[in-house]
Amino acid sequence: MTRRAVILVLDGVGAGAATDAATYGDAGSDTLGHIAEAVGGLELPALEAMGLGRTRPLAGMRSDVVPLAAWGLMEPRSAGKDSTTGHWELAGVAIDRPFPTYPRGFPQRLVEEFSARTGRRVIGNVVGSGTDILTRFGPEHERTGAWILYTSADSVFQVAAHESVVPLAELYAACETARAMLVPPDNVSRVIARPFTGEPGAYTRTANRRDISLEPPAETLLDVLEAAGIARQGVGKVDDLFAGRGLTSRHTRGNEEGIRLIADWLAGANGGLLFANLVDFDQLYGHRNDVVGFYGALREFDSALPSLLSLCREDDLLCITADHGNDPTTPGTDHSRERVPLLVFGPRVRPVPLGTRSTFGDVGATVAEWLGVEFFCCGTSFASELLGSGPRQQEQGWSRPSGGAT
Repeated sequence: MTRRAVILVLDGVGAGAATDAATYGDAGSDTLGHIAEAVGGLELPALEAMGLGRTRPLAGMRSDVVPLAAWGLMEPRSAGKDSTTGHWELAGVAIDRPFPTYPRGFPQRLVEEFSARTGRRVIGNVVGSGTDILTRFGPEHERTGAWILYTSADSVFQVAAHESVVPLAELYAACETARAMLVPPDNVSRVIARPFTGEPGAYTRTANRRDISLEPPAETLLDVLEAAGIARQGVGKVDDLFAGRGLTSRHTRGNEEGIRLIADWLAGANGGLLFANLVDFDQLYGHRNDVVGFYGALREFDSALPSLLSLCREDDLLCITADHGNDPTTPGTDHSRERVPLLVFGPRVRPVPLGTRSTFGDVGATVAEWLGVEFFCCGTSFASELLGSGPRQQEQGWSRPSGGAT
């Protein structure tokens, strides 16, 4: 049977402050831990059965279950705490220098160059959350047609425009222009097109967002799989984070659609790798300090998880993890420097402790070995641990966890 692998990224679902979190101003951040405390204990039966409560103490989660998956945590090695660096590291590439950030807005020279190249005036140029930015600058944008430019604690150059004021094609072209002009030392991680609709007081960002990332500086898991002729498919914004290098991706309107596409891939005659990102945790709830919404998204994923597990074939490997944290209980609304959970499932996988890995890159190294390709990267494969001594799931009489959707 042909082996397959899935890397499933729960965007922003961190599992406690990384060793160097204080360097990033994130000492004490703990996305899962603080949500668990805020809601009086997590009720996530499928993730509990997988072994989430064994990765670290979490209110409401049992740590004495015989898990269905191998379990552990991973420390970030790359400099930075954004989606690009997180996904690159999962794919085996760690960077030593963080991308530039602009806590006081972009230099006037960049603003003027962007305006001159695109033929529209620029308003904003501030740091803030997307929803607040639209409230503040949306009406002026509608009156004048000026770009709304803003950033955050992450390395992003974000351009917002109302879809009835600026055609999507023009917005995308402007962001491509920005990407071309943002060269070192202003080589921001991502340029993001942020289209929106609606009226003052009721603006809504649409699903037509587009991220234009830098290309990874070294060979990634996707590159080596492509060279070996092994299929690669993405779900969500993954292709944007790799500048389209090494895979194509089905963009989604949210977690529900993403989960459906993951299920379709598992149920189909697909081979190789599926690299999927479920963004709602981060985009809709972490950045808006919405604890209740974040927990609701976790419960929705948990309900869908058993049906995903039931679709896994004998030689499948499913790695559930995250790219960074986004603690919704902290005063800020930006990403947090955190460890991430690691749950690794497959009918042939032995439920063993994987410890705290020193880099997200161990996932890329493991997937490469699982799929039979040689890959020299920042990580170390744990494939041998998954297939080592001890009871396999099939020998334990594995069955679908209770408490979830079918």
